Amino acid sequence: MAEPFPAYCARCGTPLTSEEHFGRERPTCPSCAWVYFANPKVAVAVVLQQNHRVLLVRRANEPFRGRWTLPAGFMDAGEDPRLAAERECLEETGLQVQVARVVDVIAGREHPRGADFVILYTGEVTSGSLAAGDDADDVGWFDLDDLPPLAFRATETALRLL
Repeated sequence: MAEPFPAYCARCGTPLTSEEHFGRERPTCPSCAWVYFANPKVAVAVVLQQNHRVLLVRRANEPFRGRWTLPAGFMDAGEDPRLAAERECLEETGLQVQVARVVDVIAGREHPRGADFVILYTGEVTSGSLAAGDDADDVGWFDLDDLPPLAFRATETALRLL
């Protein structure tokens, strides 16, 4: 599922055409020769575990509003992925965490506004009070054998890795 291509040149405003560059069709400006290269969207997620339970947040927004996922979100340009994972976890759960290691990188965009890659970390809680925030309307610990309805295949994949 690809990002929609721009219709106009970012440099000069000319309507774009499609030409082959580097082995694939890409939007190209016939006036100034600018070529559009779509960059992947990267998200980060944190797996927090306690006593055979995992911390999940319930999505407050579409897609998949009301379903559960790991604390996760998009990285900002230039942001360190580890710090992005810690930031997202704090925003969604109220918990300060320290990420420990990369578990996996999960590829595949699941919806038009989704990530192309999710960098999955393990983490440890260092401080804070559990409270849903940002784009989560609930947060809780769930037994790995009794999970609520999950929002994303990436979440299912991540939990199978545990």
